[in-house]
Amino acid sequence: MPPTEIQLLIVIDCICFFSRFKEIKLINMTTDFKEIANSALKLDENHRAELAKRLLSSLDQQIDQEIEQAWIDEVNHRKKELNSGEVAPISAEEVLSNARKLLQK
Repeated sequence: MPPTEIQLLIVIDCICFFSRFKEIKLINMTTDFKEIANSALKLDENHRAELAKRLLSSLDQQIDQEIEQAWIDEVNHRKKELNSGEVAPISAEEVLSNARKLLQK
């Protein structure tokens, strides 16, 4: 089953967020951060998704509108290609399987 529009937008939000940083350095992570991260990773999928959504929205205060519009345009373009039959959807299972194969090489 292809991803829903909401799922695509969430992925795009994450990509937009991480594309703002050319380099991320984690130096001397505090015990508090490690504890919070470990606790967060123990949450069930729905609660992790909600937490991720809240964290990302707290950082979205200064979105580069040009980048944001480019991603919206790309989503609309891909949606048009799928709806017209120009391209065929690929299941998440197939994408993940192909990615795993590439990582094993």
